Amino acid sequence: MTYLVLARKWRPRKFAEMVGQEHVVRALTNALTSGRVHHAFLFTGTRGVGKTTVARIFAKSLNCETGVGADPCGTCSACREIDEGRFVDLIEVDAASRTKVEDTRELLENVQYAPARGRYKVYLVDEVHMLSVNSFNALLKTLEEPPPHVKFLLATTDPQKLPITVVSRCLQFHLKRLPPGLIAERMRRILEAEGVAFDAPSLPLLARAADGSLRDGLSLLDQVLVFGGGRVGEADVRAMLGTIDRNHVVHLVEALAAADAPGLLAIARALDDHAPDYDQVLVQLASLLERVALQQVVPQDSADAEWAPEVLDALARAVPPADLQLYYQIALNGRRDLELAPEPRVGFEMTLLRMLAFRPADTVAGAGAPAAVAPAGGTRGAANAGTAAASPPAPRSPARPAAPEPAAERPAVSAPGPSTTGPAQASASQEPRGAWAAPAGAPTPPTTSNGDVDWQTLVGRLELGGLARQLAANCAWLGREADTVRLRVAPSSEALRTPSTVERLAQALGRHLGGTVRLVFDVAELEPEVDTPARREAREAEASVVQARAALEQDPTVRALQERFGATVQPDSVKPLR
Repeated sequence: MTYLVLARKWRPRKFAEMVGQEHVVRALTNALTSGRVHHAFLFTGTRGVGKTTVARIFAKSLNCETGVGADPCGTCSACREIDEGRFVDLIEVDAASRTKVEDTRELLENVQYAPARGRYKVYLVDEVHMLSVNSFNALLKTLEEPPPHVKFLLATTDPQKLPITVVSRCLQFHLKRLPPGLIAERMRRILEAEGVAFDAPSLPLLARAADGSLRDGLSLLDQVLVFGGGRVGEADVRAMLGTIDRNHVVHLVEALAAADAPGLLAIARALDDHAPDYDQVLVQLASLLERVALQQVVPQDSADAEWAPEVLDALARAVPPADLQLYYQIALNGRRDLELAPEPRVGFEMTLLRMLAFRPADTVAGAGAPAAVAPAGGTRGAANAGTAAASPPAPRSPARPAAPEPAAERPAVSAPGPSTTGPAQASASQEPRGAWAAPAGAPTPPTTSNGDVDWQTLVGRLELGGLARQLAANCAWLGREADTVRLRVAPSSEALRTPSTVERLAQALGRHLGGTVRLVFDVAELEPEVDTPARREAREAEASVVQARAALEQDPTVRALQERFGATVQPDSVKPLR
C-alpha cells in the first residue's frame, strides 16, 4: 500500500481549512464572491507556508462545476482532478527547471486557445524568480493583457529578484511565517485524527524546529514517527533534533544562579556524552531564560507545555532580572561565536564561563557615593559584558532639587527705571526683572578670598532646576552694586535668558543675597580663563571618564581577558558609574 506523507495527506482542500493566512484568504474570497478576479496573482513567502496550496484552491474555485465561488465543492471531476494534479487546464510550471526563454515561449504558444475542460486555463508558475531576463521579457506582454479565459498564478520565495515590471502587473499577497503555537496545534489535531500517541512537550520542539513552515513541521513529524516506531515521544524528538533533555538546561541555569563554576562545567561536560548540537543547546537555554524573564514580569503569560510552572517560578526567584538579561544576551552571542571556536564544545563551555565572568554593574546606593564594580563571589569578575564601568567619578556639585515655593512667599516682579549700561550690555530693563525681599535670617552668601561672591558655590546652593539652572550655570559673575547683580553670558547661551528664567534666577539670588535683586546681563564671549559652573561640570565629567578608563585598564579581570583572548576595550563605551 502506497504511503502518503502527512504534508500531502493533510494539505488544505478549501480556503476554510487554511491556517495562519487569514488576510490572503479574505482577499481572495471577496474577489471570487464579487466577481472582481484579477488576471494575475503573485504569492510570496518562505517555503512551506501555503503558496502553492492557496493557488490550487483558487484554481478549483475558478473551475468548480458548481460555479465560480469561494467554496469549491471538492467532489466534482474538476475539483478532484485538480487535487490529484491531473487537471488539463491547470498548467503547473517549475520555473527553476524551465529558465530558458525557449521554454517560456513554448508555454505561451497555447495561451490563445480556449480551455479544454474547465472554465479558465490557469498557469501556476512556482519559483517564478528563477526565470531568466529574456523569459520575463517574453512573459510580460501576455501577463499584462492575457485572453479573458487565462489566469496567471505566480509563486516565489524571493520576490526581490522579480523585475518590477512583472510585480506591477500582478496583485501581490505575502503569506506569513506561521507561529510555533499554531504549528503545534495543527500537529496535535493531525495526530489525534491519525490516532497516534504523542507527548505534549514534543510538539513545541517540532514546531520551533519547523521555523515558520507548516510543511517542514509535518515532514519532521513524519520523520519522528519513523524514528520512534509510530509514536511521538519527547525523548525521540530531542534525540532526532540533536537537543537535550530540558532538565539539563534547568540545571545549567541553577548553576549560573549559584555562581557554581565547577558544577556548571560538570553539567556541560556531561552533555558531551549525548553528542548534542551545541547551537540547539544554546537555543534551548535562551528559550528558558526568556520564559523565566516573562515569569518575573507577567507570570500568567509565561506558562507553556514545555516548562513546568514550578520550575519557572523557582528560577524567577533565584536569578536577578539584570543577570537574566545578561545571560540571554551572552547566549545569543555564543551561538554566533560557535563556528569560530576550536570545536563546538569548547565554544559552548566558554559561553557559560562568560556568563560567570561578567555581571551587570551594581546599583549605586546613594547619589554621589563612590561607585565601583565588585565581584559577586569568587567566580565573577569586575567588568560588564556590554558596557564597561569602573572607578567612581570626580566629586560633583551637590544635587539641587527644584523645591516649590510657599504660596505666601510668591515674589512680585518689579520694573525699575532705565539702566545705564553700555551698548554691549543687555540691561534688565529690556525684560521683566525678578525682585525679591529676603526674609529675616537669610543665609550668608559664599565669598572668595577677596570678599567677592563665590559664584560657583552659590549656584550650587540655589534652588533652581531646568532652564533657570542652565542659565545660571552658563553665566560668569561680574559684580554687585546695591540691589543690582551683573552677570556675563555668552551669545551662544543667550537663548536661555527668557523672562521666566531671569525672574526665577533673580528670586533665588534674592533668597541667598538678602534683599531685592535686579539682574543686568553683559552679552559677550567668555574668555577661556573665565570659569563658569557649566565649564567646571564639563571638566569634572571628562575627568570622571578618564579615571574610569584608567581603572578599567587596570582591572585584573579585564587584563586577564586581554592577555588570554586578545580582548580590546572600546574607549567610547566606558562610562563612569554615578
